[in-house]
Amino acid sequence: MAPEITGYLPKAHDPNRFYRRIVVMLLFVVLLFAVLIGRLTYLQLLKSSDYAARAESNRKVVIPSTTTRGTVRDRNGELLAKNYWAYALEIRVADMARGKKLDDLLDEISEIVDITPGERRRFKRLKEEARRFESVPLLTRLTNEQVAQVIANRWRLPGVNIMPRIFREYPQKSTASHLIGYIGRISRSDIERIESEGLAESYQGIHQIGKVGIERSYEDILRGEPGHEMIEVTAGGRRVRSLGSIDAEPGKDLELCLDLNLQRVAENAFGTDTGAAIAIEPKTGEILAFVSMPTYDPNNFPNGIDPDVWKQLSGAPEKPLLNRAARGLYPIGSTYKPFMALAGLETGVITPYTTINDTGVFEYHNHRFRDASGTPKGKVDLFRSIVISSDVYYYWLASQIGIDRIHPFMQQWGFGQKTGIDIIGEQTGTLPDREWKRKRFRQFWFPGDTINLGIGQGYNQFTLLQLANAVATLANRGVVMTPHLVRRVIDRETGLSTALYQDPVRTIPLAWDHLDLVTRAMTEVTRTGTARKPFEGVKYPVAGKTGTAQVITIAQEDRYDKTKISREHHDHGLFIAFAPANDPKIAVAVLKENGGFGALAAAPIAREMLDYWITGENRLGLPAPSHLSHVPPGTAQRRQGAAK
Repeated sequence: MAPEITGYLPKAHDPNRFYRRIVVMLLFVVLLFAVLIGRLTYLQLLKSSDYAARAESNRKVVIPSTTTRGTVRDRNGELLAKNYWAYALEIRVADMARGKKLDDLLDEISEIVDITPGERRRFKRLKEEARRFESVPLLTRLTNEQVAQVIANRWRLPGVNIMPRIFREYPQKSTASHLIGYIGRISRSDIERIESEGLAESYQGIHQIGKVGIERSYEDILRGEPGHEMIEVTAGGRRVRSLGSIDAEPGKDLELCLDLNLQRVAENAFGTDTGAAIAIEPKTGEILAFVSMPTYDPNNFPNGIDPDVWKQLSGAPEKPLLNRAARGLYPIGSTYKPFMALAGLETGVITPYTTINDTGVFEYHNHRFRDASGTPKGKVDLFRSIVISSDVYYYWLASQIGIDRIHPFMQQWGFGQKTGIDIIGEQTGTLPDREWKRKRFRQFWFPGDTINLGIGQGYNQFTLLQLANAVATLANRGVVMTPHLVRRVIDRETGLSTALYQDPVRTIPLAWDHLDLVTRAMTEVTRTGTARKPFEGVKYPVAGKTGTAQVITIAQEDRYDKTKISREHHDHGLFIAFAPANDPKIAVAVLKENGGFGALAAAPIAREMLDYWITGENRLGLPAPSHLSHVPPGTAQRRQGAAK
């Protein structure tokens, strides 16, 4: 008989404790399943559409295709900006072999193809500006031999690629460079602007953008719209098939108002001197020439400029990158006098017969305002005051009209205002009045402040573009046109062109007999007046006016002596004109910086421009303008298009 077991079971064999563990484990498993079911419910039901979209996006990849930028031609069809295809050697730094230094990779590449120090410097600067994972060009316009050499060695050059690219070229090099401008790599600031304007999609696959000039101002038209192809890929990124594509839309072409040969004549006339010149067709506002000297070669910029070349251009004392025609601010000297004469006539302050005695000095409240020539001119009426350019007459006239009438009258002509030209970066300038001085200097306007305004000095600061526009308005008998550079936009796919005509902005109310008087006086300037020498033998009537503008203030008791001051402080020489005077076809404004007397410095340049446009005569052996040879503008372009 088995012995009877009494007492309690050991704790390790307590069945209740075991059951409790089973319950806890079951609850834990149930909780895990609940969490899993909840998560599955969240993912499969609530977030299914989001994750389906993500999966679809991982399956599909959009590859952008670049567009072809539009070309730019002058009014006769001569190319100013074009495109060409070439192979480029590019490096994607993110794909380089791990641990390899960039300089080492460049050294390896240089053993295969030549790399100049300038190309190295340019590449490193572009790399700093490039977006992450972006391919940066090292060499462009590779020859077939160079392409073959690189491809044969590409296996040992991770990150190096040979890519066919479209490049921009400016066939005329430095001619009209400030007008045409250039394109360049898209910078961080460009990206910020593009995104702020909501244009990010329009730049997918595009690496360059217009920076200045026509390239910048007509960027939206020249750029076109990029296309794209959507492809299906595996999880590893391997291409499976194409799901569809949208073709890129090429940019539209531009035909400018510019006559390239007139531009060449003007630039050649400047030689090595600095300055600017603008020619406008008065009746339409079309800009025929747009000169800023010195110029630069825009071909340095599209593929990234060599830092040393940039340093040379940006640091040069002649400031070749400054667009003097639209951004330079200058006093315009005696070229202001025809407009002051009209102000006096239109306000009734003077008549055509009002005469004063020019003693060589105008005294006003114990201040002496001296004539630039330093010699008395005797009795001077309005007509003669323009012909011989009497400063004293216009000192006196300004004091009689007063600032409160001078300012609104000159405002009508566009002085101290943007003209509305179709190029970005135009300066405003200064047409002073009482309010301007109060804000600028916190001072009242003194009567003596008005005196120098009469001869285009004092606080007056205008662009040459404003002066040229005012002269064109004078030639157009008060009808104000907006100066413009682009004549028509051409769709290369359809061949259709859209002319960009400009309607008159306004008409300045002027008495025609006053206009006739000023025009006759300006015509006499080129016959017997201050510009008679440079216009000897001219075969057509020219209405003109010389101007000499002080760069620094000379005390009234002193005489201007350019031998005693540095070159940069010499007077600016100016000249304005329109011709033929009785039926103007062209209006010009010329400024030679630090050139001295306008008749000697600026008038000869204007003479060459007018001779070419009116008669076809020139020193460069260029053919006559199309309007003289009866060849319609744009014929060369149409012939080239037909040949294609």
